[in-house]
Amino acid sequence: MKKLSVLFAAVMMVVSVGMAKAQKIATLDVMGVLNAMPEKKKADADLKTFLDTKQAEIKKKADAAQTKYQQYQTEAPKKTADENNAREAEMKKLAEEIQQMQEKAQKDLQAKQDVAFGPIEKKLNEAVEKVAKASGYDYIMDANSTAFLYKAGPDATAAVKKELGIQ
Repeated sequence: MKKLSVLFAAVMMVVSVGMAKAQKIATLDVMGVLNAMPEKKKADADLKTFLDTKQAEIKKKADAAQTKYQQYQTEAPKKTADENNAREAEMKKLAEEIQQMQEKAQKDLQAKQDVAFGPIEKKLNEAVEKVAKASGYDYIMDANSTAFLYKAGPDATAAVKKELGIQ
């Protein structure tokens, strides 16, 4: 019985090794390919411009609020309690408006990223699938991923870049 279980284990090892060798695995530098795509470069530039514009608007409002706050601090001893309470309420409202502007800008940026990067991701995925099928790869993994401790398969980065028509 013991010999039978040893024989079974040996057969399973041979079968496992044979199956592992039958699979073709390649790695791909996903970020390298994405950063080389002109569409991604344009999307990044457009998003940076959008973000810079929103940040400038928020900074302008925050600077105006800061100036008003300093003015109110200077004038506070000369004003009545009711006037100071009204000014305090106004400053709280300004702070809330600035916070809402920041949240809206973040949501708008996320929406623009989704719209801008969706077609780029689709194009990359289609190119990866085409290269994988043409080269007979069973798996293509991100070369920069920490999910695998060992990777020695062929690198499909050049083939995917060629498929996308980029250097």
